[in-house]
This record gives sequence, structure tokens and C-alpha cells, in this order.
Amino acid sequence: MKKILIINGHPNAESFNFGIAESYQKGAIASGAQVETITIANLNFSPNLKFGYQKRTDLEPDLLESWEKIKRADHLIWIHPVWWGGLPAITKGFIDRLFLRGMAFQYRENSVWWDKLLKGKTAHIITTLDQPGWYYRLFFGRPSVNQLKKSTLEFCGVKPVKVSFIGVIKGSKEEQRKKWLEKIYNFGLKNK
Repeated sequence: MKKILIINGHPNAESFNFGIAESYQKGAIASGAQVETITIANLNFSPNLKFGYQKRTDLEPDLLESWEKIKRADHLIWIHPVWWGGLPAITKGFIDRLFLRGMAFQYRENSVWWDKLLKGKTAHIITTLDQPGWYYRLFFGRPSVNQLKKSTLEFCGVKPVKVSFIGVIKGSKEEQRKKWLEKIYNFGLKNK
């Protein structure tokens, strides 16, 4: 049985991202997968890396529980909107506070290389946009994808990482949203 973790990075419970998370979860459960969730906005933690990386800040209980869920998962589903080309601040803070040396990766002594401590996991980033995905990729270079996929997940050994763009959300009609939710349900059903 595949163990799937859905990580919802949208801070507003009334957003379409929550519908996406729910559709994926329904599909994954229908497939027989074991599903856990993290709704970052519901966690009690400071997203601020107060001392940078000079001094470690103790992890709050919600972050410790989230890390246990990440460790148990085979497949990580990251759902978030693109704001100003990047991740919402709360999602970035979650990553800053949790994907730490000694947990997600480990630098080798006297070397520029590192060990990827999340090897064996896969991921799928599902991100919503108020522009077409091709436009975001072609004209902006998809910075949120580069940050989460390449500079975080793949850096820590998560591979492969699939990316799906959902949009244009702004002004979308109910019929189009239903099609997107069906597509996401099928991702869950196929454990993609």
C-alpha cells in the first residue's frame, strides 16, 4: 500500500487549493493508498528562521509531527498557489524551519557534496496560477518550481518530482473547475 502525504500550502481554507487537496485525497483513498495530510496554515509554529542557520531553533510539536509524516510517506503531494512568482510565505517558512541539515540532507565533512536523506520518496507539485502554465514557464522561468522541486526536494533526494499547473484560476467558471478537480481525482486514483 502506497503511503501518500498531501501538503497543502494555501493559507485560506476557502481557496480552490483546498478543493484540489480534497479531490486528490478522495482519489488516493479510492485506490487503496494510505493518506495523511498537512495543512500548513493550521500548524502552530513560527515560520521565521529567527537565527538563520547559525543557531538551531527548537521545532514546535506541530513541526515534529509533520516531519514524522514526511518520513513515513512514499509520495509527497505539494499543493500551493503561485504568488509573486513564488510560494506563499507560510509554505516557505514551513520548508525553512523543517528541511534542515541532519534531517533532510547532510553536508559531508570537508566536502562541497552532501547526502540526500529523503532518497526513495517521490513527489508531485500541483500549483495554481492566475496565468497559463506555459506563460509562467516561458516568461518567468517558473521560480516556485525551481525553488521547491530543484532547490528543496531534489536537493534532499526526492525524485522524480512531477509538476502540474492548474489555471488560469482567476475568473474561471464552475464547469472548468469541475474538470480540474476530476483531473486531480484521477491523479490521486493513479497515485501520481
